[in-house]
Amino acid sequence: MGEDGVLGSRAKRVELGSGAMLYDTSRAGNLTPEWFDPLHWAERGAIEGEARGRGTTVFVRDGESQFALRHYRRGGLVGKLVRDAYLWCGEGRVRPFVEWRLIHSLHRAGLPVPAPIAARYRRSGGTYTGDLITARIGAARSLAQRIHAADLPLADWIAVGRCIRRFHDFGLCHADLNAHNVLFDENGTVWLIDFDRGRLRRAGLWRDANLVRLRRSLHKISDPLPPGHFTETDWQSLLAGYAAAPLRPTVSDLR
Repeated sequence: MGEDGVLGSRAKRVELGSGAMLYDTSRAGNLTPEWFDPLHWAERGAIEGEARGRGTTVFVRDGESQFALRHYRRGGLVGKLVRDAYLWCGEGRVRPFVEWRLIHSLHRAGLPVPAPIAARYRRSGGTYTGDLITARIGAARSLAQRIHAADLPLADWIAVGRCIRRFHDFGLCHADLNAHNVLFDENGTVWLIDFDRGRLRRAGLWRDANLVRLRRSLHKISDPLPPGHFTETDWQSLLAGYAAAPLRPTVSDLR
């Protein structure tokens, strides 16, 4: 058992028989490999729901703590042939470890992301599978859900734009910025989730590409719905919030 040199004493890396796990000892000091198994939580009656996307995220409760457990699954055409195995290129490129460390950096910077709890990979020959556990955002509703419900005032669209700009100012390029990965908690605070394949970059055209991807997602969700669920005024309000967010020094600017 050893400490992760990049993140300090709270991050612990533990060797497993066929891989390793990484976790925050201040948040999961009693963590065991069973935490990554949904059956472990099901047997304890601790599963409180799930969210389906490219894979399935299971929501569990452990005492007063609530977690989101996600198993990494492939999407697209490759996902139809290879369900959840990824090519082994060394531990430094293991997707759950890379995402865990990125979320840790974002969380430490005060950005609205769920706290990283633990990550694990299991290797089999030239491939591996992976899992990630983060804190669950209580009573959260996605931007996609709120579009369906048609209950988004312009102030909330502005808040979404401001939130995205904060991440961009920090240098975060989100690899899949869509309406399902933007959440509102019960207090109306906007959060971003799912940072698989995300990375910190210097300012560039990737920011515009992030926004284009989000707008494409909004149209995909709203096009089958009655008029008014997502309008050009909504989008312009989001852009206004994005433009109004103040610039501040970022970690990526100092690289």
